[in-house]
Amino acid sequence: MKQTDFHEALRKILEHDQRYAADAYLFLREALDFTIKELKKPDKGPTRHVSGAELLDGIRQFALQEFGPLTLRVLHHWGVSRSEDFGEIVFNLVESGALGKTEEDRREDFAGGYDFERAFAAPFRPESAAAPARRAARTTKKG
Repeated sequence: MKQTDFHEALRKILEHDQRYAADAYLFLREALDFTIKELKKPDKGPTRHVSGAELLDGIRQFALQEFGPLTLRVLHHWGVSRSEDFGEIVFNLVESGALGKTEEDRREDFAGGYDFERAFAAPFRPESAAAPARRAARTTKKG
């Protein structure tokens, strides 16, 4: 399949599927580039393929880096609330010709990738109330 201009493909996708904001597609494209760099994969050639699991991990890392504690809110604003949504976005882009895929790639590769609360909110939550008490107890014992 011929590679399609990303923005033209996005325009066509949004004409018939409005589940996700345009920014979700743009973010996914940037997260894919981030993932490829993190995996040190070449920009061209057959080894460029990124698995669904690799992409989900790259998306998680990139989102936390870009949006910090607002990550979960931003994703929900875009209509993305589970890892399967990233799979839908990817396959919309594949079907439009903006991304390629292998014969082994499936939407199901994104199923159950991670719990959004744990992946995007938990890293920014303060320690539990018990943790400071334990630290205080250790400090008192040393003195």
